[in-house]
Amino acid sequence: MVRNVRIYSFSFVEFYRSQEPKVQQKIEFVIDLIRYERAVPTKFFKRLQNTKGLYEVRVITPHKSIRILCFLDEGNSVILTNGFIKKTQKTPKRQIATAQRLRDEYYSDK
Repeated sequence: MVRNVRIYSFSFVEFYRSQEPKVQQKIEFVIDLIRYERAVPTKFFKRLQNTKGLYEVRVITPHKSIRILCFLDEGNSVILTNGFIKKTQKTPKRQIATAQRLRDEYYSDK
């Protein structure tokens, strides 16, 4: 199974570019797992509770815990919206609101 992974917002691109090369490689590794693995472990890809269809891509490095929010479109596409460094147990409401706004924009543009 191959999933189509796409970037919808410049917000994600800015976040990705702000990371050092080793972290960028780790992000690319996890995105490739999502792209090519039939069953992606929840350690790397998990549905967010109490959101309307948002998921988080989970990238763990020795010094940072990175989250990339996304949603699914037509079953086989994963649309990346925004990324951030997670500093607390809960996903920040502002990051979730950004991902929901971008998801809504995506569907209205479509």
